[in-house]
Amino acid sequence: MAETKTKVLKFDAEEDVAVALAKYTAYLSEKYIKEKNSFSVVLSGGTLIDTLRKLVEFPYKDSVDWSKWLIFWVDERVVPLDHEDSNYLLAYRGFLSKVPIPPSNIYAINDKKSPEGAADDYEERIKNLVEEKTLPISDSGFPKFDLMLLGMGPDGHVASLFPSHNQRYEKKRWVTFITDSPKPPPPRITFTFPVINSASDIAMVVTGAELADTTKKALGNEKHTLPPLPCTEVSAERELTWFLDKDAASKL
Repeated sequence: MAETKTKVLKFDAEEDVAVALAKYTAYLSEKYIKEKNSFSVVLSGGTLIDTLRKLVEFPYKDSVDWSKWLIFWVDERVVPLDHEDSNYLLAYRGFLSKVPIPPSNIYAINDKKSPEGAADDYEERIKNLVEEKTLPISDSGFPKFDLMLLGMGPDGHVASLFPSHNQRYEKKRWVTFITDSPKPPPPRITFTFPVINSASDIAMVVTGAELADTTKKALGNEKHTLPPLPCTEVSAERELTWFLDKDAASKL
């Protein structure tokens, strides 16, 4: 497998990151829809949804064929979908309700199940999409999404793969669960690294001065910490692009 191509883009302000992220996502949408008539996008929660705001504004909103989008979540809090902690609700309010993606193309978790049950259910649904040829499979045997949009925590976690938790080392499961997340709420499900790293393209979106130290650890000369931060283990089959504002990049 070819080594992941990594790009680091630095911008003066979060507003500039939002514009660049919209342009990048719209470009990939057009690219993949031309290639295979669909565009699978995996969302995380937190500030990322707000940074996607320009995508639902002119000119990007009108340039995208939303009917061909498939939406998934890299991780989700196991709470009702209408709960304030739900990543689905956050994405719906900030993004999904503003664009005409068919409801059947939006794959939220089953919020009626336990964390383990929700993880099993989400994995099974994705396996069905692979069997139906809706999603391709990577050379490593995991589902291959077109674009994964990730954020990063001050502790270096991505998705719900935390530095001191064993879920980050899972190699076989597509989706796993956690009941003691150090960041509330405790129960969550999450894609595993083999799934994350099978994505064709990954955007790592990092803004704010509170993430400057972690960004330095991830991208600076001292990035080889032991054990490595989860964010340093992210790769992509085609390209990994870091989107940084000036504050996040201030210590590089």
